[in-house]
Amino acid sequence: MSKEETDVLVIGAGPAGCVAASIIHQAGFNVRVVERERFPRFVIGESLLPRCMEALEEAKLLDAIKDKNFQVKYGAKFRRGNEVTDFNFSEQFTEGWSWTWQVLRADFDHALASALQKQNIQVDFETTVTDIQFQDSGESVTSVQRKGHEEKINAEFIVDASGSGRVIPRILKLEGSSQLEPRKAVFAHVKEKRRDAYEEPNRIIVVVYEPSAWVWIIPLSNGVTSVGFVGNPDFFQRNGESEAQQFKNLAQGLPYLKERFGDAVLVFEPRKLEAWSSSSERFYGNGYVLTGNVTEFLDPIFSSGVMFATASSQLAGKLLIKKLKGQEVDWEKEYTNVLQKGVDTFRSFVNAWYDGTLEKIFFTHNPDMLIKRQITSVLAGYVWDENNPFVKNPDDALRVLVRKINSRDKFLTQQP
Repeated sequence: MSKEETDVLVIGAGPAGCVAASIIHQAGFNVRVVERERFPRFVIGESLLPRCMEALEEAKLLDAIKDKNFQVKYGAKFRRGNEVTDFNFSEQFTEGWSWTWQVLRADFDHALASALQKQNIQVDFETTVTDIQFQDSGESVTSVQRKGHEEKINAEFIVDASGSGRVIPRILKLEGSSQLEPRKAVFAHVKEKRRDAYEEPNRIIVVVYEPSAWVWIIPLSNGVTSVGFVGNPDFFQRNGESEAQQFKNLAQGLPYLKERFGDAVLVFEPRKLEAWSSSSERFYGNGYVLTGNVTEFLDPIFSSGVMFATASSQLAGKLLIKKLKGQEVDWEKEYTNVLQKGVDTFRSFVNAWYDGTLEKIFFTHNPDMLIKRQITSVLAGYVWDENNPFVKNPDDALRVLVRKINSRDKFLTQQP
């Protein structure tokens, strides 16, 4: 059994782990990354948000991604029947990035991890964390296994960016209960025969299928389109027994989908995801911090997953540098409260999407352009701008807006 030492151990080589590792490494600290999978590997979550770009830029990882020539993304379109509303990131309320990418996650994640290796950061793939022992000082001894070889890693601090693996919450029993209803997704990659004829490829398109059920359409740079159906379990049970049957039937279920995907060719057989919402009872502890999906994952609507992964690791990395330099860090105030604010804002929007509130707002006629810009900023991932009423108090702002829309609609229907 070998023993190694490092200043910081990062668990997970996905976007969260790579951003944290690079930022900490740039400050002159020794960082080691362990990842249980072998890269490249398939993972869903292909639509980024502009707020991701700030984290990637600070981590000096943008150039590695630009070289991949991913599909540029300028906004998001929502469709309901023949109604379409377009949110263009260049028209947002908050100052920030006006574009991002739609990515093949296998290539995206691999490019990030390879960029770490070029910085001489050690990244160990196919390495599984089996145990962590924390000392009173906050230092830890992590047991890992790689190809049958056991190793212990002494670290001054751990960043858990293990995503759905949720390593530290599992070991320390920090698993929390989600506040969202359990939902399921059935998805596949397809080759469309006339993709450019339907929509700009530089958008994610969200289609309202029925109340509380929707479809994502994400054109990718290799000519493939990611298509996924999201709803409650009953929604899928009504549309077939297998994922293949469900995907086929649902793709024929709306005129727009049938016209666009009726003759599309599957790149791989439809797959499923379910019960993805998760949370942790706390986001930090003596000797560790949780980032990305290890803290909380909400829902695929609005594509907030990679944004929270990168933004949380960006913040955690900078705070950890302060701590390693001997400065005081109030993890509750400077990390948990900040991160929770963004999560709560998106949670309000997720709930408002599924209860029909946002559908009412998105498809209203003659929308107030200032309000639309404010909502666009939330959809771009700028969920920490307290000057935006839809960030400062999203539930109240959404409730007041719907009330105004209903009053206006009622007034118009009463006119002769």
